[in-house]
Amino acid sequence: MVFDHKLSTSKRQELIDITTLVESNLKVENFSEGLCVIFITHTTAAVTINENADPDVPRDMLSKLKQLVPEKENYHHLEGNSDAHILSTLIGCSLSIPIHEGKLLLGTWQGIYFAELDGPRERRFKVKLLAG
Repeated sequence: MVFDHKLSTSKRQELIDITTLVESNLKVENFSEGLCVIFITHTTAAVTINENADPDVPRDMLSKLKQLVPEKENYHHLEGNSDAHILSTLIGCSLSIPIHEGKLLLGTWQGIYFAELDGPRERRFKVKLLAG
């Protein structure tokens, strides 16, 4: 089964913890063993796993990403969001997470983040559960 999720973002760049939302899909399907695939259907957004216990971590990540790929640069893309396209490629548009005994096998401090890189917007992402 594929779950289609909608998400409203509120900033140009932000990391939104979607861990609980993804975990809810396991409960709906009473899913116990397999793989969870998360796919972002946008070219200016991404998905990543990182610490979700300290809000300074996502804040620091966004700060460093802005330094690495500045918004205003000598880009050729006319829409003015080349930085978002570059960051999406660097971060990635999909994740695969093992599932065991009905739980995502994330580390103690890990959470799943939707990375908005050109917002605010209405966004979508897919979650596919694969048995095995």
